[in-house]
Amino acid sequence: MPANKVLIIGAGALGAFYGSLLAKAGAEVAMVCRSDYAHVLNTGFVINSYQWGQYVFKPHQVLRTVQDYQDTADYVVLCTKVLPELNRVELLRPVVAETSTIVFIQNGVAIEAELSHAFPEHEIISGLAFICCNRIEPGKIEHLAYGRLTLGSVKNAVSPATEQLVGLFQQAGATCVASANIIAERWVKCLWNAAFNPLSVLSGGLSTLAIIQTQEQLVRHIMLDVLKVANACGYRLGLELIETNIANTHAMPAYKTSMLLDYERGQPMETEAILGNAVRAGQAANIETPYLATLYALMKLTELRLSK
Repeated sequence: MPANKVLIIGAGALGAFYGSLLAKAGAEVAMVCRSDYAHVLNTGFVINSYQWGQYVFKPHQVLRTVQDYQDTADYVVLCTKVLPELNRVELLRPVVAETSTIVFIQNGVAIEAELSHAFPEHEIISGLAFICCNRIEPGKIEHLAYGRLTLGSVKNAVSPATEQLVGLFQQAGATCVASANIIAERWVKCLWNAAFNPLSVLSGGLSTLAIIQTQEQLVRHIMLDVLKVANACGYRLGLELIETNIANTHAMPAYKTSMLLDYERGQPMETEAILGNAVRAGQAANIETPYLATLYALMKLTELRLSK
């Protein structure tokens, strides 16, 4: 049986790490690397993982742009940030063939419709990574903790394409599960993201551990706001999810969030995908979100200051 052909767009921490796992499973992995192109082309990615140790991942192809890909991918995997200025549809369009399955492993809520409307005939798989993983320098990835990947079809319960992709990750030894309700899972992840990503920036760079050890009550309030919005949108999330997130954050190593790393590097942050979309969903459902809305406003002010 021929190897699955996978094209990964976005060669940051997630793209490189999960791309390396697909390669371990025998997939033919091509990577679109923008800023790290020359480095990855010459030496590949050096991945230092708490689970797999240090290893080198050399993609089957290293590409500067999506237009450079001349093959037909079974899976086109989008691992970029979700930013207002980044047109995901136009990024995908040149490489999505009739037989391609679209996958996006990205943060945020209410981010499916854009792709579903643009590619109504294609299978679209939504992916959520529960992982502590950072790009610390060009071509170097640090995998600190966790790594669980949840995949689910946006249109169907659990599709054959989803099961096949889950199987590839499991073959590599990864913890990967299929979800019959991936949209609800996005809201579950937003509980953590909406609290710790902005607080790490607004606190001036504190780690997740420092935040939870000193401001657990504030974190609970933020998570409760998100949970209320999710429930109003029809996704029945229980209060025990807040307790699980709190306990897990106390147990995990001190971690710099992706939003904090973007802030420190002067790069755009996923404020709209993680916070703005959740606040707007609350407004549409007439749900008060005082803590969430305040965080969003403070992040918008921070972005305004950075733009001056």
